[in-house]
Amino acid sequence: MIWANFLHIYQPPTQKPEIITKVTRESYRKIINELSRTPRAKVTLNINGVLTELLAKHGHDDVIRDLKGLSLAGRVELTGSAKYHPLLPKLPEGEAVRQIKLNDETNRKFFGAAWHPEGFFPPEMGFSIDVAKLVSKLGFKWIIADEFSYPKSEGEIDYSKIYRIKNLPLRIYFRERSISFKILSAQLGTGRLLLHELGPRIKEDKYLLTAMDGETFGHHRLGLEQLLFDLYRSPKIQAEKISDLPKFFPQEVEIEPEPSTWAITSKDVERKTPFSRWFDEENPIHQRQWQLTELATKTVTRSPRGTGWLKARQALDRALHSDQYWWAGAKPWWSIEYIERGAKELVGAIKLAPGVSSKIVKKAENTYFEILSTAFDWQRQGIVDELSKSEDEEIGQRIDVGTPELARREFDRMIKNLRTQMIAAAKFREYERAAQFRNRIAELEAEKSKLK
Repeated sequence: MIWANFLHIYQPPTQKPEIITKVTRESYRKIINELSRTPRAKVTLNINGVLTELLAKHGHDDVIRDLKGLSLAGRVELTGSAKYHPLLPKLPEGEAVRQIKLNDETNRKFFGAAWHPEGFFPPEMGFSIDVAKLVSKLGFKWIIADEFSYPKSEGEIDYSKIYRIKNLPLRIYFRERSISFKILSAQLGTGRLLLHELGPRIKEDKYLLTAMDGETFGHHRLGLEQLLFDLYRSPKIQAEKISDLPKFFPQEVEIEPEPSTWAITSKDVERKTPFSRWFDEENPIHQRQWQLTELATKTVTRSPRGTGWLKARQALDRALHSDQYWWAGAKPWWSIEYIERGAKELVGAIKLAPGVSSKIVKKAENTYFEILSTAFDWQRQGIVDELSKSEDEEIGQRIDVGTPELARREFDRMIKNLRTQMIAAAKFREYERAAQFRNRIAELEAEKSKLK
């Protein structure tokens, strides 16, 4: 088996400097250091231009430098994307093109000769045929999508074949949901457990394509970086970059993929609402957010190119990030802070537009207050709790982790690794981090006690 691992790293433009530093220390550097010292390790990685700028701004140039070196050495493959992480299927074509080109300009500036992306990662893995056409037109050779994009009429995905989009010179690669989820949810916390889960598949002449947020390893999931390290060191699995897969699997099949995201569920497929985490027609907050987004886009793009226009244009670029809509979905994630901040950014872009009328500003401000008042009503009335409970995929998709004997040994191994990191954190007076390790150890001990 060949393993093609895709990692996506990103932080919103408004992210606090201390969070950038924290994630860099807990995740980015750990991953990069492992890639550097493990010659057989390879990865396909997306870094949005906004994160590249934030790393440089806050003194983490080493991450950019090391990624550049790994790319030049052929160990890391960088992909294209959209700079400020917008949900591309919901943007007008002009805005989508602008975001993709901004991403290219930014990363080319920082990565130089190491920046030559063949593949494309649509933020949130938000795939549609219109996005595919746009990506192909811009010269990319492949795009990554969730396996729910694979048409049901074709049966099951054959991971011994490479797929191409009908009527487009564009390959499409599908991430395998099950294994990806089992990893990112920490149900498989070590390489040995994952290899056990794969079983006889390891000997098959096929590829496994996993895709996750890079921050999952070490930041969102304490100690989970060990799983990556285990796999990259294991002789049982061969790591390759996505662009190299056709060398090993020459047979290609033409298909007509469906729209999806990497947060899509079976329920979304049945309802034909692939982007419901960011735009649910029954969610009044989403409705008003996108009304405000459309108002901001039209106001700024139609304003005269005079003094101040560039500031308005740049403010709109930043304000289109997908986070505000995601956190308004309560499926299961929810944050009034992100909702408010996103709406405020859109209103700010409108106010900066040259010649904007007081009527437009008033409309934007009213929509802003409607978004916030509805969000607070949802929270007070318990709507958020109800939605979160019904949509908590992690609880709904719990699985066994192999034989009890193997699981106990691997739980012990994870706990031992976390205890070492907890002691180190306490030694350096990072008491909050040490407490997080302690809590994660307690979770694992509880899971271990359930094994028969």
